[in-house]
Amino acid sequence: MKRMHVNVSVDDLGASVSFYATLFGAEPTVLKDDYAKWMLDDPRVNFAIAARGAAPGVNHLGIQVEDTAELAEVRSRFKGTGATVLDEGQTTCCYAESDKAWITDPGGIVWEGFHTVGTSETFGHDAPTAQPGGCCTPDTGCC
Repeated sequence: MKRMHVNVSVDDLGASVSFYATLFGAEPTVLKDDYAKWMLDDPRVNFAIAARGAAPGVNHLGIQVEDTAELAEVRSRFKGTGATVLDEGQTTCCYAESDKAWITDPGGIVWEGFHTVGTSETFGHDAPTAQPGGCCTPDTGCC
């Protein structure tokens, strides 16, 4: 089963954690000095916030899958949009080990398709194609 992913850049992580914990009625499942994530089942969403220097607002959207077959389906759908697909493959990002691909929609919103295979003690590294602000905003050829 797929899960919607939303990543929001914030200025004040503490205030944002307090706000979203109240909004969702749950504490984050991951909490770091610069990052928090809620893995919610109602609604089924992976909602993450990061205070890593990016402008506040929606950083990117995504579709998280549970296995490699679902990821292959998402990659196929990405290709079907006609957008340029950045197939990042195995990477460390957002305190997780994942296999992922990226596209950018016609309005400039970046979408990530990914399968998380483990956790990481570090946020990750910026891929050579990443925009300033972190591994979660690759340059997919838009704008």
